[in-house]
Amino acid sequence: MPSTYNPALVVVSLMVAVLASYTALDLTSRISMLKASAVRHAWLAGGAAAMGVGIWSMHFVAMLAFSLPIPLGYDPAITGYSLLIAMFVSWFALHVAAREHLKLRGIAVGGVLMGLGIAGMHYTGMAALRMEPGIDYNPTLLVASITIAIVASTAALWIARTLSDVRQQHVIIKRAGAALVMGLAITGMHYTGMAAAGFMPGSICGAANDVDARWLATTITLFTFAILTVTLMLSRFDVRTALLAGSVNHLNDQIVRMVNHDALTDLPNRRALVERIETVVHNAKRSQETFAVLFMDIDGFKTINDSLGHSAGDEVLKAFARRLLHCVRDGDTVARLGGDEFVVLMEDLTSPDDAQDIAQSVLDRMEREHWRDGQPFQAVPSIGIALYPRDGETADTLLKNADAAMYEAKRAGRATWRFFEASMNEAAMRTLHIQNALRAALDQGHFSLRFQPKYCGTTNELVGAEALLRLNHPELGMLTPTEFIPTAERSGQIVQIGQWVVRQTCRQIRHWQAMGLPAMRVAVNLSPRQIAQPDLIDTMIDIVRAERVDCEQIIFEITEAVAMHDAPKTVEMIQAFQHAGFEIAIDDFGTGYSSLAYLERFRVKQLKIDRFFTHGLDGEDRGSRAIVSAIIALAHSLNMEVVAEGVETASQLSELQFMACDQMQGYLLGKPLTADAFSALLAERMSAGDACPQASS
Repeated sequence: MPSTYNPALVVVSLMVAVLASYTALDLTSRISMLKASAVRHAWLAGGAAAMGVGIWSMHFVAMLAFSLPIPLGYDPAITGYSLLIAMFVSWFALHVAAREHLKLRGIAVGGVLMGLGIAGMHYTGMAALRMEPGIDYNPTLLVASITIAIVASTAALWIARTLSDVRQQHVIIKRAGAALVMGLAITGMHYTGMAAAGFMPGSICGAANDVDARWLATTITLFTFAILTVTLMLSRFDVRTALLAGSVNHLNDQIVRMVNHDALTDLPNRRALVERIETVVHNAKRSQETFAVLFMDIDGFKTINDSLGHSAGDEVLKAFARRLLHCVRDGDTVARLGGDEFVVLMEDLTSPDDAQDIAQSVLDRMEREHWRDGQPFQAVPSIGIALYPRDGETADTLLKNADAAMYEAKRAGRATWRFFEASMNEAAMRTLHIQNALRAALDQGHFSLRFQPKYCGTTNELVGAEALLRLNHPELGMLTPTEFIPTAERSGQIVQIGQWVVRQTCRQIRHWQAMGLPAMRVAVNLSPRQIAQPDLIDTMIDIVRAERVDCEQIIFEITEAVAMHDAPKTVEMIQAFQHAGFEIAIDDFGTGYSSLAYLERFRVKQLKIDRFFTHGLDGEDRGSRAIVSAIIALAHSLNMEVVAEGVETASQLSELQFMACDQMQGYLLGKPLTADAFSALLAERMSAGDACPQASS
């Protein structure tokens, strides 16, 4: 029996297939974003209903486009079954495509089952005609239609999975193109199945009725378009709402992270650390467990920060943070409190030795020359350890006591660790008192100078002095530089204090000259914080000129470690000082990491041998003799003078004189004197002819 198609309804069926395919792709994206199971199931059900209606409508409109020379109709019950099949197939497709982890095997299996379902929907719909005799299907075309359904379903699942991410570029255009391809495939499957159907002459449609096919097609099409359009609108609105909510949640997470994490190193900050310690304290009280707080401060960091700049200092802090994370155990908390202060919270300790082992491991690993991060700096900390509950039962107490132990480690020589002891609180309180004393020391006149004589190594003539700072506090008593200089260095007060030292030294030199005494050259120490000041040289020139003293009367001392930290910059600074008329000495020579190449470029006036090597001249220590002899020979070859400090025994003096050391100072020769006592020494030496006025020339 010959059959015909209504072209307009064929086009409409294709449009319905394309819209249903686009809706399916959009729903897959929406459902894949959902995490809550209840909402996900609701969208699966609603989406399956809308998508099923779309696929079924495409089939039904296409069936209405089909006509035979006999009246046609469709059994409502069987037609309803085909709609249910379409909805179930749609639910299955959305469920598979929206899965979080979908492999190729899952897509293939899902495509086969979905294809068989669509074919089942189609041929169930064909059965709704209730033809008598039954429809005779061409086996080849029948298999071809089922194959097309399986291939189209598999491709649809793969495309839906690929385009489920709404963040990719041009996603709407891609979905539209994919929907067109999928619509053509679904429509092609339907019409291939129709081509497989053969109707015998004289056949009768058992479901024939008087319903107008065009009116029915129009009604179903409009109904379907309405359902799919509303579904799309709800999906798009819900996606935008979800994205907005996600953005707000992400922003909130970022804000919370910023509040609780350090911006430079991304480690937990003080706030987060204190909360964590409080939680651990609560748990430890119930379980009777012990934990440790390791407080760390990077040795020499301020020298790096001040001499190389804050950007270099930041790189050191980030590198130290990365390295520290590799030094601790899994589960330990690493935090940055600020500046160069870091804390490690160690839980579940079996004994205090565990904390000791980690502290030593940190020191050993930090001293390695090469790390994978490529950072050239060595950043080695001093570490203080406080144990719960022995050293405190609150976060503040544990941090305070670990901090006190860390300062004790610094006083013990740095790059070491110390457990907290009750006596350390006394040292911490003294440090606090010193900090308070420094704030008012300049204004209230608590600072004073001592002058340690320097003698010629061959003639024993008085040739100069070194200005040494003292702090005489009404409550703390007389403080030596080793007690208050580190505190002044950390606070930055050392800059103003250093200027005061130079000013007072100049005034004392001028006072000696007014008394008719020899004009001694006086050495003044420069701290790392002072050297980092960009206007250091101009400031010193202004002070000396204001006090009407020749620049040649002042010789500035820089420690070897500071000089070599940024050797090229040190060369420029030394040359600028020398151009202004000042002389420079390298202090503590032999204890740092000197470079002979830069030493030759420095061209300083003096090298000062550290007292460690001077003390080694006593007894049978041949190593110290060899080092001192080599330093003296090296300096003389570069036309530099050598000053030995810390001379305390006659044997040390004899050895230095034998090695032709140029100048010496120490308790054996003369202790640091007040300005008046040094004036009396000058007068005594001048009357005896032992003062060397040429020393300042």
